[in-house]
Amino acid sequence: MEYTLVTRGRTVLIHTEAEPFAAALRKTTEYAVRRGIVSARETVSETVLLRDGELLENGLRLFAGAADRPGCSLTLRFTELDAGMRIDMEGTEGYAWQFTFPSDLSSGVFGGGEQYRKLNLSGHNITNMVSEHITLPTILKKGLLPAPLAGLREPEDIGSYAPIPTYVFGDGSLLSFDVDTGGTADFTGPRPVFTFDACPRSVTFLFARSFRGLLKEQNKLRPNRQFLPDWAMGGMILAVQGGTDRILETAFRAQDAGMPVAGIWSQDWCGCKKTVMGYQVNWNWEADQALYPELAAAIRKLQERGIQFLAYLNPYLVKDGPLYRHAKQKGYLITHPDGSTYHMKSTTFEAGMLDLTNPEAVQYIKETLIQKNMLDLGVKGYMADFGEYLPLDCVLHTGDPAVLHNQWPVLWAKLNREATTEYGDPDVFFFTRSGYRGIEEYAPILWNGDQHVDFSKDYGMPCILPATFSLGFSGVPLVHADCGGFFSFLRMSRSDELLRRWLELSAFSVCMRSHEGIQPGRNAQPYDERILPEAARFARMHQALLPYLKHVLREAQAGVPALRPDFFETGDLEQHYDDYSYYLGQDLFVAPVVTAHTKKRTVYLPEGTWIHLLTGERYSAGFHKVPAPIGSPAVFYREGSAFTSTFLACRAAGRP
Repeated sequence: MEYTLVTRGRTVLIHTEAEPFAAALRKTTEYAVRRGIVSARETVSETVLLRDGELLENGLRLFAGAADRPGCSLTLRFTELDAGMRIDMEGTEGYAWQFTFPSDLSSGVFGGGEQYRKLNLSGHNITNMVSEHITLPTILKKGLLPAPLAGLREPEDIGSYAPIPTYVFGDGSLLSFDVDTGGTADFTGPRPVFTFDACPRSVTFLFARSFRGLLKEQNKLRPNRQFLPDWAMGGMILAVQGGTDRILETAFRAQDAGMPVAGIWSQDWCGCKKTVMGYQVNWNWEADQALYPELAAAIRKLQERGIQFLAYLNPYLVKDGPLYRHAKQKGYLITHPDGSTYHMKSTTFEAGMLDLTNPEAVQYIKETLIQKNMLDLGVKGYMADFGEYLPLDCVLHTGDPAVLHNQWPVLWAKLNREATTEYGDPDVFFFTRSGYRGIEEYAPILWNGDQHVDFSKDYGMPCILPATFSLGFSGVPLVHADCGGFFSFLRMSRSDELLRRWLELSAFSVCMRSHEGIQPGRNAQPYDERILPEAARFARMHQALLPYLKHVLREAQAGVPALRPDFFETGDLEQHYDDYSYYLGQDLFVAPVVTAHTKKRTVYLPEGTWIHLLTGERYSAGFHKVPAPIGSPAVFYREGSAFTSTFLACRAAGRP
């Protein structure tokens, strides 16, 4: 018995008795979450191939022969879409499910949410489970050993803060699952094979002649509501901690040195904890009176100079802190099955996790922690951190944590979006690092999480570009990174060279925001006297791009990613020469230096004539070896662009 499903002239499903489309699996998967890192041990006891089938009105029912497994079936219902088809699925409960599709892997496969190591996932096996990105063994190895001995991790071994089961193929097709549970996407064979712990609600296929068209069609079905207020693109959001006096002095010194300071971001507005890992935030979400006395008055002083203030928040409360005690007494924290509070550990201190399924807890977070304790002070932006640590063995007010684990960061972003929207100030935004399907509806912008302060391709500066492109293919068009990275430990510390190269990259992105890192004193900072002139220069260039960045954001709201890989416009993987070059919008092409001690950059310029943003030199399409010493990145604008005057203003702003 054979079935082939075709829509818009494209084959989306092939089923034969010899090679069935679907299989039901009897398997047990033991997930463990330790410090946010999800590990799985899987045992498959039975595989039931659904070889038989029958046609239904607008659908198909697949089942195992009665002698094999009576009653095990999968019902598929077909709905035509403007640019493809949705297949609604209903499978017998109690099984995991596996599907094989006829998509062509030779043309490349992209997306899957945030994937750090490589852009093209063909040849790899990707896990669909929200997880911490950074692992302690890797930090220890890199902290103790010389870089060449530390090695690089492969895509399969790197967790994703924001996996999304949406995949784009180089042949102009998109496949997206509506599913909550964990699973895998296997691209190591001739055809993609997807496995999930429970039957997806649906799978959607879309087709278009270009990636741009494909992602716009996806956005029609899953509209994103990402945005940035203009002020957040008007220069650098400068990370500074250490108290009221220090942030004011640093902000005004940087501004007086010529840096357009869009905002000051102070993670420790609520206090600090000094641990073995470094300088960490005290997770008690109210202004710390010792470090930040009269914080509202200090914020007004910043705003008088055109500088906004940004804070930090996550869904935890430090154990035995004032807010923790209140939340515990109210029953707002997740618990163990015996009713005791479930504590999470961050380096050396413990915290309780707020229960995002408890309506009273959600209201408390929105009204007290966000609106009263932050926004009423004058806070205009904040990092809404974490979201990936939900333990699978906890007890929630409502729901199964094993099912909600992937949706937890979406619930966290939804809560924050509701709180900021209800507050009524359009200039307020927040940024998240974790996500899943639907995150684009709630998070104004994502950031790439915690990178190492080095040039390593798995965890350092280079990895943010494949990660950003992958999110763009998955329906999340606005992403940025901590300029300078976050993790430093022993041998790992942020060098001047790394920070300068990261400043060059960050200036040509939608949001230029620095991070002091977990050990601020061991890391080069943009406000250091030796770095400040260069940081100010690139912040001025970023500010000068504002008219163009606003155009890029309008495109992003239609589903087109702000940062796009080199082959995005042609759709031809054969024209993909570099995982680390990118378009910012359609008229800027950026080839950042992502390796140490580099003075020249080999660039493959796309079709057309391109003008070097800083030197004015004209280049044709093709390969070029371009001088790229520190301070002169390889950035080009398209000849004849409608934004030529903006790019010339950017060049003028970049003159030392």
